[in-house]
Amino acid sequence: MIGVSVSEPEYLADAFAAVAREMQAATCPEETRLVVTRRAVEMVPGCTYAGITLVQRRGSLTSVAPTSEVADRIHAIQNELGEGPCLSSIHDHIVYTVDDLRQDERWPRFARRVAAELPVASMLAFRLFTSEETTGALDLYSDTPAAFDAHSRAIGTVLAAHAAIAMVAARERENADNLEAALHNSRQIGIAIGILMRSESLTQDQAFDFLVNVSQRLNRKLRTVAGVIVEAGGVSGDLTASS
Repeated sequence: MIGVSVSEPEYLADAFAAVAREMQAATCPEETRLVVTRRAVEMVPGCTYAGITLVQRRGSLTSVAPTSEVADRIHAIQNELGEGPCLSSIHDHIVYTVDDLRQDERWPRFARRVAAELPVASMLAFRLFTSEETTGALDLYSDTPAAFDAHSRAIGTVLAAHAAIAMVAARERENADNLEAALHNSRQIGIAIGILMRSESLTQDQAFDFLVNVSQRLNRKLRTVAGVIVEAGGVSGDLTASS
């Protein structure tokens, strides 16, 4: 765990600066989320395990980036029962602290299951949100009762804010990359259809059917077949033999 305290702000500032750079450098949303949970265990005093409850499209929830099987199992129990501090933090927009699962009465079924099946004793749940949306919850767990104090909450709050912004940015970056790829593939297919219409005297529908036929026969993606035709400037011998 990183040795930081509120009396040493320069160390905390350096740590969060490093976290921000690491999140920005992540190549995909999955990697971004793994950075978040790994850093949570390292930076938040008292944290033994961490995971993220992610809000998906249409409001469904899924558990991602657990740092251990313990965190994964807790998420599964919570989702199965439909109750727990992580779900409540998303819906109630509150940071929830559980000092001792064996004595907490807010989520009785969840608390009993976790206390009976796992070594976890205390929990800390932060809503992950930006000014426009809630993306999920950052879920922290400890094997020790009352492991999370005000210091833990302060560091976790800043980490959760960094995480929410980074996760939204990673998702938007992935969506932009996917859109760019889709547009490129669409252009390639359009160009290939034009080449076929000219070189093979086909109608637009016939040219598209030709691409689909070759794609199915060769078990190759439509965009790959189109790319071959565009690069060759026409139908190559292997495509003709397969059509």
